[in-house]
Amino acid sequence: MQSTRSIRLLSLARRFAHIRTAAQSAQEPTGSGKDSSKATSGSEQTTHFGFQTVKESEKEQKVHEVFEQVANSYDMMNDAMSLGIHRVWKDIFVERLGPTHGMRLLDMAGGTGDITFRYLRYLANQPNPQQRASHVTVSDINQHMLDVGEERAKRLGLTTDRLPNSSIAWQCADAEKLPFKDESFTAYTIAFGIRNCTHVDKVLSEAYRVLQPGGRFMCLEFSHLTNETMQWLYDQYSFQVIPPMGQLLAGQWQAYQYLVESIRRFPKQEQFKRMIEQAGFAQVSYENLTFGVVSIHSGFKL
Repeated sequence: MQSTRSIRLLSLARRFAHIRTAAQSAQEPTGSGKDSSKATSGSEQTTHFGFQTVKESEKEQKVHEVFEQVANSYDMMNDAMSLGIHRVWKDIFVERLGPTHGMRLLDMAGGTGDITFRYLRYLANQPNPQQRASHVTVSDINQHMLDVGEERAKRLGLTTDRLPNSSIAWQCADAEKLPFKDESFTAYTIAFGIRNCTHVDKVLSEAYRVLQPGGRFMCLEFSHLTNETMQWLYDQYSFQVIPPMGQLLAGQWQAYQYLVESIRRFPKQEQFKRMIEQAGFAQVSYENLTFGVVSIHSGFKL
């Protein structure tokens, strides 16, 4: 037994050393206001998958495989990795949205339902004397994530047949090619999902298309700290703790290594703000939470 444990610990230590070396040698993106895909001569466009460079056609499948692997342990790992703080971030995010009765929300990359459940509970605590009907469509490119979310909704009693004046739908869809009609929603949220998309500009364009005039786009995403010392400490935690934690708690090292790397490849706050503006949104702003570990981005279709 002792020998088996020693072998497992030695294996983990070797993997840990390998990942740490790769993280230290990898270059972070400088960001240009657009997704960092490029073409090689006579070949398909390439993009990033964490710190790897892959063909665009491969990224969607690779991301899909990551979330297939982590779907069942996703909520547990979020708690472990963020020490539960992700719950506070999501609470603040929905408070900033300020749901009102009559709203039609598209919760993109809604997966296991964290934002949708907060939206529905927020509405339930607001007076509704006119009995206005509200709606949310939870959409994700990964059906397994949606299945987990739908089961959670049933356990929590957050289903259409048990919600007064609110309805909920679950639909598998690609954020870059939404199946919804123009001007179908009054609000669009995407939390911790947009950095996994191949063409962020297409995601923003589609969000703009499906929103009604006056509709609001809101994004909650991991970002970049404004203090260099704190960023260094955060990097140490991200690369040296999160992948081993993913291995120990969920048996998934590489999936969580990708999640960490994808955060570092995402544009900084000002760069992402410009991308939202380029998609047509007005009154674009962002708010840093926990020193910039995450940011809330907001814009309106006017």
